[in-house]
Amino acid sequence: MTYDEILNDLKNKIYKPIYLLYGEESYFIDKITDYIANNVLTDAEKSFNQTIMYGKDVSVNAVIQAARRFPMMSNYQVVIVKEAQNLKPFADLDVYFETPLKSTILVLAVKETQKLDKRTKAVKLADKIGAVLESKKLYENEMIKWVSSLAKSYELTLTPEAQRMMYEHIGADLSRLDGEMKKLKTAVSDQSTPIDGKTVAQNIGINRDFNTFELQKAIGTKNALKAYQITDYFAKNPKSTYIGVAIKQIFDYFMRIMKVHYAKDKSRNGLAAELGVSSYFVEEYTRAASHYPVGKIVSIVSFLREADIKSKGMGGTYEEGDIYKELIFKIMHV
Repeated sequence: MTYDEILNDLKNKIYKPIYLLYGEESYFIDKITDYIANNVLTDAEKSFNQTIMYGKDVSVNAVIQAARRFPMMSNYQVVIVKEAQNLKPFADLDVYFETPLKSTILVLAVKETQKLDKRTKAVKLADKIGAVLESKKLYENEMIKWVSSLAKSYELTLTPEAQRMMYEHIGADLSRLDGEMKKLKTAVSDQSTPIDGKTVAQNIGINRDFNTFELQKAIGTKNALKAYQITDYFAKNPKSTYIGVAIKQIFDYFMRIMKVHYAKDKSRNGLAAELGVSSYFVEEYTRAASHYPVGKIVSIVSFLREADIKSKGMGGTYEEGDIYKELIFKIMHV
């Protein structure tokens, strides 16, 4: 099942006897686990009918015994096992999975994929009678769409610029993005109007004029003065933007420009789909592509790799400001 399918069922009070949640992306695992913990039982029912365990502290037998208890003055009992990858041997849970109690909602939150053998009978049974979610990291081209979906879940609307600014500044940290969206929900009084980039910058600690979003636009338009001003700000305010993040985002920016060159469908909608961005930004990338042909992008990628090596202290000690200035100079004069 998908994350949305599981959450929709839970909101409609359609419960499975087993929830096996595993994968690299802890955000979706935590959201489902927290929803079950906070919403299935009333506060009065939780006292007798909700148990939270940690895999490193309990045995498989202890989990099975807890799951086989009947609820007291409630239709359900909830048993949550966090860090369930530490349950040993995990495969022995098949004894319970063969005949689970319908009155028990057993949640197993597995945070480390490599410790879950999906070939076992236990996992196959869980998939047959319960809800199994493989929580995967989102690809870059999925992030902007996810930010938009997250905003809608908080009954907010973000402009394309605001969506991209949040992703460019925060990256693929879904938990942090969720937290910043909550801040916006609280801070914005008129939630009927789309939230723009300026509002995002004011509320999540981004300098409106000096950020990686603006740096990419300056590079794409060959505005060397603006690019130097931004990198100078980064150098003087290292906490504002980690240099490793800036280098990666510039790399990702040029990979999108490369896609413009090789895209078969160069229509506005075709390029938007190929780049994984809103059609609002297509013109920016096509303009940048006119400044940076494929040969120049290949050279720029080598500049970025060199800057990345220097930023990690390999081959010597370098000041961040010097790395920034050298990198931007090379990009502008390639």
